[in-house]
Amino acid sequence: MAIVIIRQDGKASQWKALLEKKSQDILIYDFGEEHPKETITMALVWQHPKGSLKAYPNLKCVASMGAGVDFILADSDVSKNIMITRVVDPMLANDMSEFVIACIFSYLKNLPFYGQQELQQRWTRMKYLRKKDVTIGVLGLGELGSTLAMDLQNMGFQVQGWANSKKEAIQTFVGEKELPQFLASTSILICLLPLTKETKNILNKEFLSKLPKGAFVINVARGGHLVEKDLLDLVNSGHLSGASLDVFTEEPLPKDHPFWGHPKIQITPHIASVSSPSSIVPQILENYSRLTKGQPMINEVSVSKGY
Repeated sequence: MAIVIIRQDGKASQWKALLEKKSQDILIYDFGEEHPKETITMALVWQHPKGSLKAYPNLKCVASMGAGVDFILADSDVSKNIMITRVVDPMLANDMSEFVIACIFSYLKNLPFYGQQELQQRWTRMKYLRKKDVTIGVLGLGELGSTLAMDLQNMGFQVQGWANSKKEAIQTFVGEKELPQFLASTSILICLLPLTKETKNILNKEFLSKLPKGAFVINVARGGHLVEKDLLDLVNSGHLSGASLDVFTEEPLPKDHPFWGHPKIQITPHIASVSSPSSIVPQILENYSRLTKGQPMINEVSVSKGY
């Protein structure tokens, strides 16, 4: 039994070294090196090439090296009999919360406007907003969304969430029936949904038009949630006051994309939260141990739900 690491960002060898340092008795391979494919029972992946997993006849588990698993579920070569796991990292949730809170305050205090103004050597003041002036709506109350919602509540923001089930301590709108009410009362919308068949392209013109005029959108989940042209149209028409985007349909963002330089759209290069090796490595090794013993896996994904 052995592990293979499949990544396309040049970091596979780095992760191999980290894992070997923590557990020297496990055979671990970088997918770029020669390795006996029949010995592989676990694949650690991040944005792996589609079809690359079918080379392993005895594969039992595919482990995402991040919180997302949409790229695994999109690979038709992953058998339904293979277990899929993901990372649940408290540090990841805290990093995400801090990033989104920074985006919120940047919007409330007009910091992007002043950044542009500085480059133009202009001295103009804008009216700013306070916490009491906005209602923040969090789409998705999983690990990341719940952490953010609680942090915002503790800071004195008016917060509400939308999810498939009621959550403790957070005002929750549940399911399709309550979605219109949630959107109509949200002035800052934050998307932290998992990317599934149901949520793909959910941030479209019809959906976003249900927000109040002047609402602001933050997407830190997946680029596949957003119909980019629809957002652009709603910002340019004035229905939305702007957006802060960390994820995109195509990454890196193409040089000719209309988001570049748009005065009301702030973009960052998918850096809202980055998985910490110190948190991930113990989870991987624990699950590998469980796999070898035939025990239930931690953070196993429901294929039917998509998360």
